[in-house]
Amino acid sequence: MVKIMDKVKTISYRKDIDGLRAVAVLAVILFHMGYLPNGYLGVDIFFAISGFLITKIVYNEALQNRFSIINFYLRRTRRIIPLVLFTSLIALLIGFLVMLPDDFENLSQSVFATNFFANNILQLITTADYWDIVNEFKPLMHTWSLGVEEQFYLLYPIIFLLFNGKRSRYILPLLIVLTGASLLLYFSAASEAAKFYSIQFRFFELAFGGLGAIIFKDKLINARYSIILIFIILAILVVNLHLPDSLKLLLTVIASVGLLISGQNNHKLSAILLENKLAVGIGKISFSLYMWHQIVLAYTRYFITDQIGVIASIIIFVIILLLSIFSYYTIEQPFRDKKRISTKMLLSVSGILFVIICSASLYFYYVGGVIRDVPELELRKSDNKVNFGNGKRNIHIEYNAKIYDLDKKFTDSGTIKVLVIGNSFARDFANILLESKFSKGIEISYVYDIRKCNDINERLSEAKFVFFSELEMKDLEEYTHKYRIDTTKAWNVGTKNFGSNNGIFYNKRGDDNYCSQRTRMLQGTIEKNDSLKHQWGAKYIDLIGAMIDKDGKVPVFSSDCKFMSQDCRHLTHAGAVYFAQKLDLSQIFNFQQIIGTR
Repeated sequence: MVKIMDKVKTISYRKDIDGLRAVAVLAVILFHMGYLPNGYLGVDIFFAISGFLITKIVYNEALQNRFSIINFYLRRTRRIIPLVLFTSLIALLIGFLVMLPDDFENLSQSVFATNFFANNILQLITTADYWDIVNEFKPLMHTWSLGVEEQFYLLYPIIFLLFNGKRSRYILPLLIVLTGASLLLYFSAASEAAKFYSIQFRFFELAFGGLGAIIFKDKLINARYSIILIFIILAILVVNLHLPDSLKLLLTVIASVGLLISGQNNHKLSAILLENKLAVGIGKISFSLYMWHQIVLAYTRYFITDQIGVIASIIIFVIILLLSIFSYYTIEQPFRDKKRISTKMLLSVSGILFVIICSASLYFYYVGGVIRDVPELELRKSDNKVNFGNGKRNIHIEYNAKIYDLDKKFTDSGTIKVLVIGNSFARDFANILLESKFSKGIEISYVYDIRKCNDINERLSEAKFVFFSELEMKDLEEYTHKYRIDTTKAWNVGTKNFGSNNGIFYNKRGDDNYCSQRTRMLQGTIEKNDSLKHQWGAKYIDLIGAMIDKDGKVPVFSSDCKFMSQDCRHLTHAGAVYFAQKLDLSQIFNFQQIIGTR
């Protein structure tokens, strides 16, 4: 995370703040390793620290009528840009070597967005759910917080530019109003994803630190309270308190600001916890630790092992630590020192790297991440050249998405009418039907959302078979009541899963058993399948039952060594063909009857 430690007369170095940074960064790392469920709140500690320190600098400058927005952005550039560019370049280079096309396409997007401090916006648009397991395999997933912080830095100094010198008395009331507005937005937001990723909902966290720096500029609170505040923070991070997430976040921010305004004369026990050499040392390299940790963790999970135990965690942490020490002394420190690297050199090196990295990531995005032949996905690099920005992207979803073309009324053909209703899993089953021996005797009509289909009653009435996907029986009863569905026509297609990521399998190319690899499904998949199967009985199409072995594993590849699923959720063409051959669809369709309709 961004570490602000400007060597100006207005701020004296405080060991306890580096100690607090250490608590924050270790909490985040442990969270991403899977050991500290509330460790993600370490980011909120960082926000409070950043708001406090940056305000302490710029407010003093505003009071003295010497605030310069150019100098402000130059300081931010020195402290942030070089390390961000370097780590995103390393992430891109490793991804080039080990990633499958879709993952590499997503990484290229993230590199581009990270370098523009907009990865929070990208993730809000694409992933939305921060806790989705797919994020574990994204090397730059964590830079969403950098986006929030830098967007704050983009807007925040304008306040001090407009209210400089004599007008500085307006800064505090304006900041109070903006903080209150952000806090109100946060607690009234309907979208959890927007609340998590967007600056307007996060502004108050950094602003609280700023308010603390201004209000307690000359008078700090009694230091004896610092130990209580530390224990509050540690309790929230470590103990599974039954509190709403929003309240835990607010308490973390308030306690962090309380520590910051208690000054450097902390309680003796507080000093032992926050000002010891180890804590201070970790705090000094906290920005590097933050930038490296997810890159190392994501790639470990992607091509080494997806099971990170205690021993592996220790080894990974040592690697993160060594990389962080290296980048702190070779990148962070030199670029922060004007005597070692001039402003001209800073801007030249950063500008060249920025153009190279962004151009490369943009190219990789436009070719859909296909930078080599991937026969396992039936992809060839030569088939996907960039043509003035018309490169083929999102290749992996084309096969599934083509089912949208079937969203239309049935024709007057003599084929058997089949209605498929539901999300992308329903579209997977439509592809299974199209790859089956019954395909020429049936006509498929597809509906994504039964509630938004204007002619749904007509299609239901004409259909001989109606297939839902992962539908709970109670939802069928609701639909039956509302749309008068003939339940004798209704079937439910089961769930499926092929692990968490294909990278771990893809990077075993050359192994003798490469094409015969099998995987366990994500936790909860079998339980969900069993529940639906119990509810639907004979009207349930059990996809998992058609492929699972006695060890509870499912195939990664089809018999001709093609990935069953590109993203471990949805079927490739090979996956659809596999199920078309494996499933006993004759239990549903009368083959002779269908032959007769041709």
